[in-house]
Amino acid sequence: MEPGSARDRVVIRETEEINMDVAVLKVEDPGCFWLAVEECVPGVVSEIEYEILNDEMQQFYDNYKDAGEIKGEEIEKGQVYVVFSEELQCWCRALVESVQRQADGCQLRCFLVDYARYCSVASENMQVLVRAFAKIPYRATKCRLYCTKPLTLCIDYCADTAKIGPAKRWDAAAIQHFRKLLEEATEVKATVQAVEEKVLEVFLFVTVGDDKICVNDDLIAKHFAYYKEAEGSSSDDSDNEVSLNAKYVPLEFIGPTFVARPKLPFGEVSPPVEPGLAGWNSALEKICQRSSTVINDNTVPVVNMVPGLPSKEDKAVQTDRLPQFLNSNSLQTHTVEDDQQSLQNVGEEKNFVFLSKKIEPSSVLETAPLFDGLKKELSWNKFSGPTFTESYCWPPAAQGYDVIVISHQGKDPLLYIPPVLTLLQLESDYQALPNMGGPLALILCPGWKKAQLVFDLLKTYKKSCRYLHPMLIILGQNKEAASQVEIRDCKVVVTTPHNLLRLLEHNTWLLLRLCHLVLDEIEVLLSDTTEKVFTILDSYKKAAAQARGNPSCQIIAVGTQWNKHIIPLIKEFMNDPYIVITVIEEAAIFGNVQQVVQPCMSSSKTAELLKILDFTQKNLQKVLVCTDSVTEVEIIHKALKSNSIVSLKKHKESKCNAKCVLERWRKMHSSGTPAVLVLADDCLQPLGITDATCVIHFSFPSPGVFRQRLQCMTDNFCTVIKDSAVDQEHTKAKSVILLTENSSCHAPGILHCSKRAEAEIPEELNDSAARVRESEENEKFSRPLCASLKTFGICRNRTACPDRHQINLSTDMAQNTADEMIETPDRVTILPLHIVHATNYFGRIVKKQEDQYTVLAKEMNDYFKVPGHRISVNIVEKSVFYGLCEGAICHRVQVVETPAKDEENVCEVTIKYIDEGRTSQVKSDQLLHLPAKFQSLPAQAVEIIVCRVKPIDNEVEWNPKVTDHINSKIKGKLHHAKVVHTLGKTVWVDPMVRVTNLPVLKIRINEYSIRSEILSTGLGTDNPEHIAEIQKLCRQMPVLDHAKNLEHLSTKEDTAGLEEVSSPQDTLIEEDSAESCNTSATPPSDDAVQAKEAEDSTVHQQKGCHPQIKWFQDNVTVTLRLQMLKAADSKCEFSKEKVVFSAYSEGRLYAADLELYQSIIAEKSTCVIKDREAVILLVKEKKGEWCKLLKNKNVHVSLDFEHWEESEDERPFTVGSEKLSYPPAGYEDWFESSEDSDTESDD
Repeated sequence: MEPGSARDRVVIRETEEINMDVAVLKVEDPGCFWLAVEECVPGVVSEIEYEILNDEMQQFYDNYKDAGEIKGEEIEKGQVYVVFSEELQCWCRALVESVQRQADGCQLRCFLVDYARYCSVASENMQVLVRAFAKIPYRATKCRLYCTKPLTLCIDYCADTAKIGPAKRWDAAAIQHFRKLLEEATEVKATVQAVEEKVLEVFLFVTVGDDKICVNDDLIAKHFAYYKEAEGSSSDDSDNEVSLNAKYVPLEFIGPTFVARPKLPFGEVSPPVEPGLAGWNSALEKICQRSSTVINDNTVPVVNMVPGLPSKEDKAVQTDRLPQFLNSNSLQTHTVEDDQQSLQNVGEEKNFVFLSKKIEPSSVLETAPLFDGLKKELSWNKFSGPTFTESYCWPPAAQGYDVIVISHQGKDPLLYIPPVLTLLQLESDYQALPNMGGPLALILCPGWKKAQLVFDLLKTYKKSCRYLHPMLIILGQNKEAASQVEIRDCKVVVTTPHNLLRLLEHNTWLLLRLCHLVLDEIEVLLSDTTEKVFTILDSYKKAAAQARGNPSCQIIAVGTQWNKHIIPLIKEFMNDPYIVITVIEEAAIFGNVQQVVQPCMSSSKTAELLKILDFTQKNLQKVLVCTDSVTEVEIIHKALKSNSIVSLKKHKESKCNAKCVLERWRKMHSSGTPAVLVLADDCLQPLGITDATCVIHFSFPSPGVFRQRLQCMTDNFCTVIKDSAVDQEHTKAKSVILLTENSSCHAPGILHCSKRAEAEIPEELNDSAARVRESEENEKFSRPLCASLKTFGICRNRTACPDRHQINLSTDMAQNTADEMIETPDRVTILPLHIVHATNYFGRIVKKQEDQYTVLAKEMNDYFKVPGHRISVNIVEKSVFYGLCEGAICHRVQVVETPAKDEENVCEVTIKYIDEGRTSQVKSDQLLHLPAKFQSLPAQAVEIIVCRVKPIDNEVEWNPKVTDHINSKIKGKLHHAKVVHTLGKTVWVDPMVRVTNLPVLKIRINEYSIRSEILSTGLGTDNPEHIAEIQKLCRQMPVLDHAKNLEHLSTKEDTAGLEEVSSPQDTLIEEDSAESCNTSATPPSDDAVQAKEAEDSTVHQQKGCHPQIKWFQDNVTVTLRLQMLKAADSKCEFSKEKVVFSAYSEGRLYAADLELYQSIIAEKSTCVIKDREAVILLVKEKKGEWCKLLKNKNVHVSLDFEHWEESEDERPFTVGSEKLSYPPAGYEDWFESSEDSDTESDD
């Protein structure tokens, strides 16, 4: 970083401070006001010179009005011109902040740089600034109070408390008090303490009547502000020291917060007395007590604010630096940097921003480019922004420019809603558009849930916007739905790509009035619906070309990640967009940084580094070799030196300071020598290097360190829009990661990053990532089974999903299942009681003859009707069963969560209704003691999932319209269903039908099928793979305790939690009969014997067969040969004294649980599957011969004399990693019978 740049914080030494008489020009708040220097200060332009300049400008522009006439299209934002101010009635120098192009010219919002005023002027009242009038610096100087930060009253409505604490913006009362002091002041003086980003940080002193007041102290004394030491004040880094001999003037403590500052410029100051305090002693005591609780950790403790400490800042400047700043034009004139990148790093907040064109951020809501009504609405809704990203993207978006925003905040609709609403208030811009239905703004979201969120936000802020009338359009696949949509007096439509295309089929004119197109979560839109988005963009482009009045067209795209499809979006549909990226990794992808992953062993990292550092004179590079330790820096430096590679080194213990290293770094490259710098990570920020062409990650970085390392190459990020991330012509920067066995745990992240950067991916990286993902999945083994996997048969993002995606028998299999529920038919009667969503419910399996739960419920109700039986529980315990009475109905509940009790010994507890499946929160004193006789019946709640249907448009959740429709139809009503698969207390059914009994006609009819009902809404579609995916999941069960698992599976997998519902003569159901009443009779099935044989066969397969094993050994290893053909779904687990193997061969499960005679090294033992056998290689813990293989005799194991001595070259070296699988549950065709039975009516 060059000295004097906008990012430098220039601090004035106390012996060099300048005290000035000033005039206050404009006040926004104590952190933003403008001053003009009134007295004559050496090196500063006086007021007389400004008066002369003003007179000359009036005379020149009055006489030569046409000399500098400017056409509207030539006016550029960020440039300084001369405008005629109607308010001041004179010509003034003005900075153009925004340009609103209209049919009859341009309307400009300008800032008068000599008067600190905002004004709006027409383009015909603007002239070019003549060079002679640009020499004198601007009179208005932007300032803020030095180290004085805002406080406010923070109210916690939940805790019903209030306290004073730090705030992000100034309180209205503080601003009013500050303005009042300056308005009443007869004299104002300023003492400049620092200059940061061309803003003066000052102590401000005013004279009010006979009192002389320090404004900084006064705000602090009245609890409007607190003193915050500038960051870096305690730094003792010798590399940053510039002035070591600064002298200190005596400091005095004024005000209750002990603000350390110089002697005041006009004698003694009246100490500000806090209301309600008897004197200074009580004030000081009170503030000292508050300092540890109210002010945050950044507040400087009183004990640290003493004279004689080292200089507060790490930089100092000479006395002439301040006049030099005051006389410099802080804004450029007639120079445009639109085609150059703008890169800034806000050191205090460590924010990063990469810009394609220069943007002046708007970080305060009061000065944001939004209309006043919206600002008030945002404030009313406790809006705390604008955030860092919003401060950069709002200005160009509010001026109608195309904008692309990539940020961690990219999912927040407030990135684009405020500027779009601001533009929609300019009604004159849309008067020339055709007078027909159609929105002015269209917001495309990736799914219905995000669209609903955006729509709700628009409704929140529509009060401040005239005639907004936002509209949410979510259509089904029914063709008539699109034709019924009417868009009248609607300015904003929110929808998804699928729904918009359905709408465009019937309303081709929909986009003729469209001026603003917003693409929300652009990375998702361009990944999942690429073709549809570009179809919409083509339609928008054609509609814009046909529109009357030449309307302005704007596209705003926001997201969290850069996507390769953004390039054609920019080239074909956008007009020189502003690109704002606040994520360094995404900026690196956009900047075409070449990502290289080099696998190697830890022991050979240095040798690999030497191969990479293969320089040629034709390709001079500036290389950083980054590591995390001082030791490695020294080792690398010595290795490079011994190989005749000239290099520099820097770490915290090195003697050479940062300035010296930077000078040598630049000289090496300019002299034609490749520059190599080996440095530790803690030296990255002090050096501030941004011009490296290659960064080699010698040690694997954490995410934060990785960002810092990438930032060292930002000067070489490519800003040319290219077609491919691997376009070598535009590749300037390279990032090389040395991937060793110690860093393999990070392989998935590196693989994801490399794929997005379109880098070449080594096979070792794929293998490491696969192993890590498998390990991560195993760590989720105690988590619940993924709901999406159960409901739809697939999980879209297994890496991010926190839940399990494999079977855990101890969790998934039903526990404490009643004996009469073991024998399970495939046709059952279901009573849904709790609806999770359209295809997932909790309820009971109802038994036809005598339902035990019905008997139990009646007994419980009768028992708790007696007042003496309602015994409240004193101590609530987790997982214990209790009774709960809700009106006349009593429930069995189980406590699943018990928070801390309050003072009244009553607390909120989370309970589960074990016979219904729902959860709720109740007061602990509502729980009743449940007698043991009511606990003997197992929990009746069963999870029910309807198969073969899923949401349309690849949505991951059901639309609430579908769920509400199904809920109203099925809750509390008996349904008949065919069970196609079970797992513990979860049943998958297909179909599930409501059956109505017509006793007069002695028939039963299918009223509706749930699957058909969902499809009829148009919001659901067929999911044919669902059942197969569930069966595949259940075949891939991991081997934990193999013998127990097989026994458990064979007895309970397809039977737990279900009861028989009817005899073979009961009516059966056909799925598609919901739309008709078919009364034809079909004779009952009579294949019970065949079903029993099939069941016995299935159980036999699930128990598994023991494979024939032959073994031989040498002094180091033992080899086992398991005889089986084409083994599949194999699993082999090793422990010190045990081997567990399983696999499928020719439709049969083989399993072996071997308890070894002696110990082995599990990590080195392997298994490989061949065509005719599986070979297991065991590495002995101690060398020598074993007298036998197993502790206990096994008839399936014998010696292999033919291969007693096997050559080392033939030994297997890989291990099988696939899961043990089991055959799928049986499936039978569903058919209909209308024959009458004894089943009771559902009416």
